[in-house]
Amino acid sequence: MPAKYFYQPGQGHGLAHDPFNAIVGPRPIGWISTSDAAGRHNLAPYSFFNAFNYTPPIIGFASIGRKDTLRHIEATGEFVWNLATRPLAEAMNTSSAAVPADIDEFTLAGLTAVPSRRVRAPRVEESPVNFECRLSQLLRLQGANGDPLETWLILGEVVAVHIAPHLIIDGSYDTAAAEPILRGGGPADYFDIGPAQRFRMSRPGT
Repeated sequence: MPAKYFYQPGQGHGLAHDPFNAIVGPRPIGWISTSDAAGRHNLAPYSFFNAFNYTPPIIGFASIGRKDTLRHIEATGEFVWNLATRPLAEAMNTSSAAVPADIDEFTLAGLTAVPSRRVRAPRVEESPVNFECRLSQLLRLQGANGDPLETWLILGEVVAVHIAPHLIIDGSYDTAAAEPILRGGGPADYFDIGPAQRFRMSRPGT
């Protein structure tokens, strides 16, 4: 068999597109809503996002560059994660547009901003799941050589959860029923999840 394709990221990958994002994927989308200190809204998707802890529940996402979302969270210590679904894919994509700070992405994407219960940041009403979060840690990433990067990891404790009733079946959340979308590699690749992709495995010894 031929040897595996090998490259060292610091020296370039030699391909048409960087494979890193495609290999680590598909990835859940951090669709983050915030308000600034004056109450102006912001909504933006982040493709480096995941959950990191059960108790308390902690989620996190990376901001590459000091964007409005990061500045709002620094100022208020709060944000909301909104589940990006197949019916909301176009609206989510619209909210990713690079627009001036005074533009409300909720209005731009035709979405409804509704008040949260525990934080000041608004929720996307059309999204079937929302996590209200309070900032727990804000970390500037650095390379292996210790040099700081222009990337910040934002970690937040989930202090309130909103779930559309139709997604709770026999007491369990139905992941496939929510039709979540995931970010793939390349400039435009996304994936969705449905019942056909589901399989089950129990942990050894259970």
